[in-house]
Amino acid sequence: MSEESAMHVAYLVAIVAEAMTAALVAGRRGMDWFGVCVIASVTALGGGTVRDVLLSHYPLGWVRHPEYLGYVLVAALSVGVLAPLIVRLRRLFLFLDALGLVVFTVIGCNVAHALSLPLAIVIASGMITGTCGGVLRDLLCGQTPLLFQKELYATVSLITGLVYMGGSQLGVHHGVAMLSAMGLGLILRLLAIRHGWDMPGFAYRGKWD
Repeated sequence: MSEESAMHVAYLVAIVAEAMTAALVAGRRGMDWFGVCVIASVTALGGGTVRDVLLSHYPLGWVRHPEYLGYVLVAALSVGVLAPLIVRLRRLFLFLDALGLVVFTVIGCNVAHALSLPLAIVIASGMITGTCGGVLRDLLCGQTPLLFQKELYATVSLITGLVYMGGSQLGVHHGVAMLSAMGLGLILRLLAIRHGWDMPGFAYRGKWD
């Protein structure tokens, strides 16, 4: 399988997994099936959509490939039948969520790099692609976005993008740089979940004069 094909398969797995876990979140909020489908679509495709709008990169990914929206909707609707199985396979879906984070990050970096944008924008594009879908999901579901909590989430996306683009800038073979960045990001995210690693928080309880 070619490098491009492998990334495409990983992307499809990631959007399906993101759609299914988002549908569960919507279900816990008691949403109807329209709401479930909206939350699933926003989560799975929202990061790339926000990135493309900000970078004026058209057509949007799911407009260019409408089958992506179909995969997401089928995945969301299947949760009604598969919910008990998904809950039992929680560890697998945590792994797929972590995989989605690093895959989306690398894809976002590639899009901005292809537009010949500055390195800082390339890294930011990767982070937006990796994290914005989850932010939109949490906001629509009335939750504090995971991105703004202490969990190692945005940091993992940042490190993945930095390692990937750093390797590319140093002349490392593209496949090696990509796999190294994704592997490091995936391991870091899984270790953070397992051991409860997080970033320092900020809590201010003083008076505002």
